[in-house]
Amino acid sequence: MEKSTVKGIAGAAVAILAIGLLRFKPWKKSDIGNLTPPQTANGKIVPVGERTVVKVGFLPVTCHLTCPVTDFASKTSTSTRFESQRFTDFPTVVETLKSGRLEATFMIVPLAMKLREQGVKVKICYLGHRDGSTVMVRKDLPVTDLKGLRGRRFAIPSKFSNQYLVITKLMQDQGVDPKEINFVELPPPDMPGALAAKAIDAYFVGEPHAAKAELDGSGRVLYHAKDIWPHFISCCLVVTEKMIDQHPELVADLVRGIAQSGEWAETHRLDAATVAAPYFRQNEKVVRYVLTTPPDRVSYRMLNPTDAELQQIGDMGLKAGVLKQPVDVKSLVDRRFIPKDIKAADIDMRRAVN
Repeated sequence: MEKSTVKGIAGAAVAILAIGLLRFKPWKKSDIGNLTPPQTANGKIVPVGERTVVKVGFLPVTCHLTCPVTDFASKTSTSTRFESQRFTDFPTVVETLKSGRLEATFMIVPLAMKLREQGVKVKICYLGHRDGSTVMVRKDLPVTDLKGLRGRRFAIPSKFSNQYLVITKLMQDQGVDPKEINFVELPPPDMPGALAAKAIDAYFVGEPHAAKAELDGSGRVLYHAKDIWPHFISCCLVVTEKMIDQHPELVADLVRGIAQSGEWAETHRLDAATVAAPYFRQNEKVVRYVLTTPPDRVSYRMLNPTDAELQQIGDMGLKAGVLKQPVDVKSLVDRRFIPKDIKAADIDMRRAVN
């Protein structure tokens, strides 16, 4: 890549950086009030004997890896089990959340902002990851930048995704009019197949759905998110205000579990791939590749976003027209449940291989 291009991308990164356990010891009691016994409600929070089961939504992307890891880690907990609920697209996540059948889920940050704008009472309590998204193009296309994608079909998870916002900003930097690229929304699991079938020409998505095309030879990497937006933010943990108000201790346990699962995954990448692959319904080799090639392709640290990062994401969403009102970050984020001292979860891998 020429120095001028690198400089341009670096400039874009600077501009959008600002926007940007068999054995898990039962999580200790938090100091956030006393928890009243949970009530059964459409299967979301269900008391099973003396143990409470809470369902948490996720998509099969490594951006959400800490959700299945927390599920696996909490299976033997005598107090709370955080059971991951797999979705393949965000519209279904939103429908389930709005219907009251889900109280906590991972989702893309701009979508959480849009829900708040629509009056849905949810709050961001943590992030899911940093980086971990990739722009893929068909291997047979001689494309070196976004200019080469003029007139092409480019898939994104949602117009409410940070992937869409980043590509919009990069198009501006490279002198490409948004109307010159044909954007289509596709569920992440469908993207590699669509690329291989030449139904689309490129896509920007959370892993492992980029690495899958890379490994099968149908696609190649155009950009890693970390290269165009260092410490890229895509997804967050969203919790309903109802759950926060009625069961704050459960929320504290969930956030602590996600944080500790993230720290464990950061330092046990091969084991994390073994744990997550069955939840993702992906070949472990693909997940392993994402978590190790390169090692900083996705990170599970620095998951407490700054107000400035979230505010700039909101501002970009407003400018792109996906949001209609300015984002009030103070009312959007609830950081009370983030542990000050994050230790790696205690996970016995013998359970994963038995």
